[in-house]
Parts: sequence; structure tokens; C-alpha cells
Amino acid sequence: METERGTSARERLMDAAYAEVVGGSWPGQRMADIAAAARVSRQTLYNVFGSKEGLLQAVVVREVDGLLDTVVRSLEAEERDPAHAVSRATRLVLLAARDNPLMRAVVTGDRDLLPVLTTRSAPLLEVMGERIAWRLGERCPDADAALAEVVADVAVRLTVSYALQPIDPEQAAERVERVVHGMLLVSR
Repeated sequence: METERGTSARERLMDAAYAEVVGGSWPGQRMADIAAAARVSRQTLYNVFGSKEGLLQAVVVREVDGLLDTVVRSLEAEERDPAHAVSRATRLVLLAARDNPLMRAVVTGDRDLLPVLTTRSAPLLEVMGERIAWRLGERCPDADAALAEVVADVAVRLTVSYALQPIDPEQAAERVERVVHGMLLVSR
């Protein structure tokens, strides 16, 4: 469902939702208001996202996926030490979570926003875990794929936890690196 400018209804809906979250008005917005702002029907919004929470999750996943693209590009020149690469990724994600308007709004927002990072965070954790496991697989071709998934899961959960209860990103990155390094050593 493309428009003449090439922007899909899905993207326009996520852009409209993004603006509401960052602007602080997400909790009070109705699906009809978001659909109107995106110039689509409310039915289209429900067909594409299923619910207001589904739309919010899609917006957060899109933002984090873009952030992970940036992280991966910045790690391209990283040495072959996978624990250090995960540590650097953790640091970059935490800095972005602190500085990114959407992530800051979700972390500091009201009770309608926070579940996307806590009790209903499966879509987000899945995207982050897959991307980190893939990078670990590239960096450690001899490592077991199951181990890469476990390491990625632990690193993602620690990173999200640190984003929710912020500490110095350098300190958090160092802690994640130690955990990942230990997990990789034990597996050898």
C-alpha cells in the first residue's frame, strides 16, 4: 500500500506513532487519531498492527533495528574479540537509549510505554538477540550456534536491564564484556 511518494501506510502509521510517543501524548491518543494523522483508515491500522500495543512494539523494533544497523557499521573494523565487540555494542546501545528521543520516552514514560521493554518485550528481544547472535557467529565461526544464541540472549537482557536502570555506559559495557568473555571461555 504505497503512496505517490513511496511511503507505505505502515511507515506513515509508525511515523505518526513515533511523533506521539516522543511528544508525550501516546497514552491519550486513540487509534483513530493515529490513523488520521497517517492519512489511513482506522481499519488499515488494525489490519497492519492489530492493536495500539502492536503499533508501539513495531515503532520500538524499527528504532532499535536502525540503531543496531549503526552499531554493526561501527563494529565492522572491530578486532576479532567477540566479547569486546559485544561490549562496544552494549555501550553504543546504552548511549543511544539515553540520547534517542523514542528510547528515552519509553524508558521514562508512563506505564503504557514501559511494557514494550519489560513484560511484553519479546519482539524487541528477538530482534536484538538475532542480530547479536549473527554477529557473534561471524566473529567466532568455530563457536556453536546455540552458544552464540545464549550469549546474545544474556547480553541483550543485561543491556535492556541497564537501559532501564541506567548506570555509566562504560561500566555497563565492561560488565557485559566480562560476562560474555566468561561464557565464551567456558564453552571452549
